[in-house]
Amino acid sequence: MNVAEVTAKAKVLIEALPYIQDFRGSTFVVKYGGSFMDDPDPVARTRVAYDIAFLAAAGINVVVVHGGGKAITRAMESSGLKARFVNGMRVTDEETIAVVKKTLDEIVNKDVCDAIVTAKGKSKGLPGDTVLVCQKLVIDDDGNAVDLGYVGDVTEVKVKLIKKEIADGFIPVISPVAEGLDGKPYNVNADLVAGRVASALRARRLVYMSDVPGLLANPSDPESLISTLKISQVDDLKKKGVIDKGMRPKVLSAIRALQEGVQRVHFIDGRLPHSLLLEIFTDRGIGTEIVHG
Repeated sequence: MNVAEVTAKAKVLIEALPYIQDFRGSTFVVKYGGSFMDDPDPVARTRVAYDIAFLAAAGINVVVVHGGGKAITRAMESSGLKARFVNGMRVTDEETIAVVKKTLDEIVNKDVCDAIVTAKGKSKGLPGDTVLVCQKLVIDDDGNAVDLGYVGDVTEVKVKLIKKEIADGFIPVISPVAEGLDGKPYNVNADLVAGRVASALRARRLVYMSDVPGLLANPSDPESLISTLKISQVDDLKKKGVIDKGMRPKVLSAIRALQEGVQRVHFIDGRLPHSLLLEIFTDRGIGTEIVHG
């Protein structure tokens, strides 16, 4: 290795230092989702886990909320069940919720936990219905009445149980399933779960990892990334179609989280190597951040 390479590496570390010092002891909630979760290459799948382990090693309290929509669809097909969606939301009957819970808790959650362990992090899988309470979802994002079966809207986060795992040195990994008021498990949108968990923990950062670079001014142009977005600009971008159906739950939960005490929300591309570290520990970042303004 020549002197220039060594110096370049040292500059990266020095650039990260003030962020590490500032964030030590803070709580970050990371939503782990997107097609990169299904990448057959184990190296690609575990890259994010190494970033999460790095954050924890730097003294940040990391809480992970994962998705798993594609895994659920595959499991349903194996069980002979057909997936049905209404406005992008999965219709979840009694047979489906059994498959959803088993897939999220026993397969996806375990995979995420195992990846973090591979990166020398201490993970602790938490079935969502042990720490989340919900009511049945009856109104969608547009204010329309819906009946999707066992689909819920989180009303309570059992903060003490999550904080206990953090205090014991673990990285809690939460599945997007909640316990309904009837005591039964309900499927919950993972983006919304991440927002509610971040709000309840008064997290300093909420990071959504998916398979898009962030918010794009022109959705067909990956170079049109919006680096910083103020809450006051959101309605206009919705009208223009910049914030479309797929991004709407993320943006709505981001705004609610900011209004309830989360300091900043980030949207980043999980396919980009070490995007989490680049967004958190560098001056420019690589995704979109939403701020109060």
